[in-house]
Amino acid sequence: MSFAWLKQYMPRGIYARAALILLLPVIVVQLVVSVVFIQRHFEQVTRQMSSAAAREVRLVLSVIENAPSRTAIESAAAQLAPLAITVTPVSAQALSEGNQRIWYDFSGIIVIDRLMSAVPEIKTVDLSFDRRVRLVLDTSLGAVQVTFDRRRVSAVAPHQLLVNMVFFSVIITVIAFIYMRNQLRPIKRLAVAAEAFGRGRAVPYSPAGATEVRAAGTAFVDMRNRIERQIETRTLMLSGVSHDLRTPLTRMRLSLSMLDDDEREALEQDVDDMQRMIDAFLSFAKGESEGEPECVDPVALTKTIVEDAQRAGQPVTLNEVEGEGTAMLRPLAMRRALDNLVSNAVRYGGKAEVSIRVTEKSLRFRVEDNGPGIPEEQRADAQRPFTRLDPARNQDQGSGVGLGLAIATDIARAHGGTLRLGRSSRMGGLRADIVIAR
Repeated sequence: MSFAWLKQYMPRGIYARAALILLLPVIVVQLVVSVVFIQRHFEQVTRQMSSAAAREVRLVLSVIENAPSRTAIESAAAQLAPLAITVTPVSAQALSEGNQRIWYDFSGIIVIDRLMSAVPEIKTVDLSFDRRVRLVLDTSLGAVQVTFDRRRVSAVAPHQLLVNMVFFSVIITVIAFIYMRNQLRPIKRLAVAAEAFGRGRAVPYSPAGATEVRAAGTAFVDMRNRIERQIETRTLMLSGVSHDLRTPLTRMRLSLSMLDDDEREALEQDVDDMQRMIDAFLSFAKGESEGEPECVDPVALTKTIVEDAQRAGQPVTLNEVEGEGTAMLRPLAMRRALDNLVSNAVRYGGKAEVSIRVTEKSLRFRVEDNGPGIPEEQRADAQRPFTRLDPARNQDQGSGVGLGLAIATDIARAHGGTLRLGRSSRMGGLRADIVIAR
């Protein structure tokens, strides 16, 4: 059997699922025990006690039938005083009163049924009083009222077992839930730390809880430290290599300054290209680790980037701004990612449009151009470092080392988001979206 349909009704959080696992067996046991108790205690015990009371009523009825007259009924019934049953003549109208009971008196249903079936002379059973049973019998001497204690036909306070079950089940459930919450808290802290690290933030975390949770927490801490060391090593390596290359480039510029203009121009162009490559390496090396997360207004950040690009003479416009609010971002790193996307859009398309949308759950930066775009089968390769797609992008309009989209991808991932490439429906070129969860 497949229970896939049941998943959509199940809670998502670990606390809710733990509460369901804890409460469901308790509720099932309560229902089963309650049903068994009602069937065996309410029904069987009440039926037996009512049968015994019916035999006593029949004995009283036989005594009444042997009385010489209606006025002698009470004196005749006095000889049955040990039965503690009161007999009183009443008017014939009492025979048509009908049966009565309190709405929550479930055992009264069995009492009425048993008494009337065992003693056909009983016309009215009145259980409207908790501690008394009142019967109206049709005898040869007229209508007679018989009353006796309710405890003779049903158990005293039969609801006490159910009340005790519910009361102590609630207490035990509360105690168990407090204990379970203490056991689940380390798992919740581990999930928060892992989610924060996935978004580029380091949340203090120390392993705690049960042995298995401690082992998972220790493994997470080791993994986080290893990834941070790897990122730091990569950054230092690229920074060191790129920085060391500046020295020979400076010597080459000095040497070129001594050559004639005709010979110097082409070599200086090569040196400038090498300088741009080094700058790209440094940008890639800084990438995701640049700055600390801050509470930033993404709309204001986007407007600043567009204004700076316009002051630099680039044909960039702010197309659409939807929503408002703040988000935890590394402003320098995010600015670098958007600058790379805008620069690529202007270089390969001629003009670019920037838009931003802020919702309760996500943040989306969008850059569109009117260039040739990137084929769908090559979009994944375009986000890899040092990848240049000559057939798709017009390389005659600029030079690079294939790090623009890779830098934007790394920065988006460092913020717990992603870079999505597609085709712009408005401009016909490339559409680049940086989507980050809030």
